Amino acid sequence: MSRVPGWIGRLGAGLTRMGDRLDERRAEVQRESADPSPASTPPPADTVPQPLERVLVTPARPDPALAVPWGVRVAAEAGWRLLVLAGTVWVLMRVISAVQLVVLAFVAALLMTALLQPTVARLRRVGVPQGLATALTAILGFVVMGLIGWFVTWQVMENIDNLSDQVQDGIDELRDWLLNSPFHVTDKQINDIAENLRDAVGANTDEITSAGLEGVTVIVEALTGILLAAFSTLFLLYDGKRIWEWSLRLVPAAARPGVAGAGPAAWRTLTAYVRGTVIVALIDAVFIGIGIYFLDVPMAVPLAVFIFLFSFIPLVGAVASGALAVVVALVTQGVFTAVMVLVVVLAVQQIEGHILQPFILGRAVQVHPLAVVLAVATGGLVAGIGGAVVAVPLVAVTNTVVGYLKRYAQESPRVLPDAEGPVHEGERGPE
Repeated sequence: MSRVPGWIGRLGAGLTRMGDRLDERRAEVQRESADPSPASTPPPADTVPQPLERVLVTPARPDPALAVPWGVRVAAEAGWRLLVLAGTVWVLMRVISAVQLVVLAFVAALLMTALLQPTVARLRRVGVPQGLATALTAILGFVVMGLIGWFVTWQVMENIDNLSDQVQDGIDELRDWLLNSPFHVTDKQINDIAENLRDAVGANTDEITSAGLEGVTVIVEALTGILLAAFSTLFLLYDGKRIWEWSLRLVPAAARPGVAGAGPAAWRTLTAYVRGTVIVALIDAVFIGIGIYFLDVPMAVPLAVFIFLFSFIPLVGAVASGALAVVVALVTQGVFTAVMVLVVVLAVQQIEGHILQPFILGRAVQVHPLAVVLAVATGGLVAGIGGAVVAVPLVAVTNTVVGYLKRYAQESPRVLPDAEGPVHEGERGPE
């Protein structure tokens, strides 16, 4: 009997502790329901996804500029700038083609000024006034050019009858040589060629007449260009310094110091080119003229003058003038004389290319032969013979200006004191 109450008491104590733990657990659950944490806060009703909807998660898209490869971006940046430059050049060429006669006349005036200006400078150094020095130099230059033109015309007119007979004899001699040559040319083939030439001339009589009328217009334009070039040369010789200073005012102030230095450098290059070309052309004309004179080629002196004038077109002019001398020798003196003239022309041109031009022009005009050929071809396509003449000096001057501006951008310009204020070195243009 004594053990039963003890057992019942221990059971009741255990039940009491279990009830206390249940009460504590219930109280803890009630506290969590009264103060919920942010992690357990239910989302708003409007953001709760509907039972059958699918939530799409899109990644962030990069900047489109960053998505383009770097090489493509560089090509695009360079491309639109090249398009702007090409458009500018196209517009400039359209403007030049519209006033082609004026542009060629002014460029010719610049070339003549570069040739005559040293004479004006020498006269000024000995005390001759500017106006008188300009007048004397211009008159002397124009008289010399006029005498050369008159002499060539006189020689042609004096020898035209004799030349006609020599051409006929040369054609007969060439015909006999072809008949007896190893080329197996027959008399019938030669007659067919002559007949075709006569038919071509007869069929194109209207075109030839039209070309003659157009030739009259060309002569009028040439005379106008010559007068304009002479007039411009006078003003450039007399007032070149003030014209250059006025031109500098058209340049933005930020770029004016660089342009002021590039102008004299370009003028020195142009002067060196014109002087060197005149000396080389004169040597070519003298030596080739002496050679064809001793070979008894008719009109040796006019041919030498033509060689001198054509030598102002680099590479192409020498070939054309030499071919003219060879053709005249062929139709007047025969194949052997033509071959000897060709030998003389090639020998003089080799001496010119390897000795005269490097020695006379030196480092003043540094233009690659490929650039010379492309410049002459482009100038000839754009403006004919005049464009071919001015193409190479234009390329040489452009090369000098670009090189100077590149050096000027890399080096700080030296400033010279002046009475009117700071003036950058080289700001004074050609006098």
